[in-house]
Amino acid sequence: MDRKIEKKTWTWQRITLIGAGVVLALFLISAIYRDAGTSRLNVERERLLLDTIEQGVFKEYITLFGVVEPIKTVYLDAIEGGRVEQVFVENGAMVTKGQEIMRLSNLDLELNVLNQEAQIVNQINDIRQTSILMDQQSLSLKDQALDVRFRLDLIEKRDERNQNLYTDKVISQVEFEDTRDEYEHLVRRQDLLKRTIEKDSLFQIMQENQMQTTLDLMQRNLNFARNSLSNLTIKAPIDGQISSLDSEVGQLIIRGDRIAQIDVLEQFKIRANIDEFYINRIFPQQEGTFLMEGQTFTLRIQKIYPEVTNGSFAVDLVFVGERPERIKRGQTISLKLSLSDDTRAMLLAKGGYYQSTGGNWVYVLDPESGIARRRNITVGRQNPNYYELIEGLQPGEIVIVSSYENYGDKEELVLK
Repeated sequence: MDRKIEKKTWTWQRITLIGAGVVLALFLISAIYRDAGTSRLNVERERLLLDTIEQGVFKEYITLFGVVEPIKTVYLDAIEGGRVEQVFVENGAMVTKGQEIMRLSNLDLELNVLNQEAQIVNQINDIRQTSILMDQQSLSLKDQALDVRFRLDLIEKRDERNQNLYTDKVISQVEFEDTRDEYEHLVRRQDLLKRTIEKDSLFQIMQENQMQTTLDLMQRNLNFARNSLSNLTIKAPIDGQISSLDSEVGQLIIRGDRIAQIDVLEQFKIRANIDEFYINRIFPQQEGTFLMEGQTFTLRIQKIYPEVTNGSFAVDLVFVGERPERIKRGQTISLKLSLSDDTRAMLLAKGGYYQSTGGNWVYVLDPESGIARRRNITVGRQNPNYYELIEGLQPGEIVIVSSYENYGDKEELVLK
């Protein structure tokens, strides 16, 4: 006889299955509870740029583009206008100081200078004639003084004789008094001539000084008039290479026109433009470097031009020590200008994230979970490659440095 076998309700297979389901449900509930309020976004790992935070040497600098220019440039402008008669050198030629470059002609100027010379020469002759007349007058006064002195000596002797003769009653009183009157007259005249000669000497000294000053002025005017003609010949003021010389024979040059320029090629400088944001951080003697032909060269700021044009200002940098042998005028140089000394700091690479966060927060990646979480940070100084990290991250942590433009305000990114 068959016996009915009853099935057990709680078998170990069922218990195991139910237990696994409970554990899975608890895990899901826990995950949901843990992630409640957290916004996530799935992103592809291949499209991300990552950077590992590390401790290193930080130096604040900016990258500039400068143009090689001669250390000194002298511009040649026409002092006098005229017609080009002859051009002695070609554009781009090397010239020496005093070498003739161009000769102009100006008939009106030549006639004017001749008239001025004639007038000045006549005035000089008149002054010299006046000086001769003054000398003659002085000599005449001195001659009169000598004559009076001679006559006075004679009368003095006669007066002494007449004194004795009058005492002895040999001559009359009238004759004696006439001699005495003539003697006294000559004494008074001698005193007058003496004072006249003294005043004439003082007047002559003053006149001679004034005439000499006038003569010097006339001579300078004469030299200036003659120099006006010499200015029609354009000469090189320094040694160097002439450029921008494009005048042709027969061309009319107006006074003040730019004729050419001479560049001193023994040394060069770099003219660079800097964003006005850095105007308060740029000072003379600041140094920069650039790489050429596998060698690093040092530059130093020599001059700062404070005028801001189109959002930037210019500086001139000169070489410290040796300079590249093959450097040429007009060449563009990329250089790094230092704004600080080398310091130890945590370094955060620059990237597209900064446009979205302003450097206030970043996504930090957990390598084990593959989730990048948002974290607030503080950055300080910067250079073209790195930010100086003040707080918020530790060495070895991984940060997403590519653009956050498509992430919105998500707090976590799940890397796939």
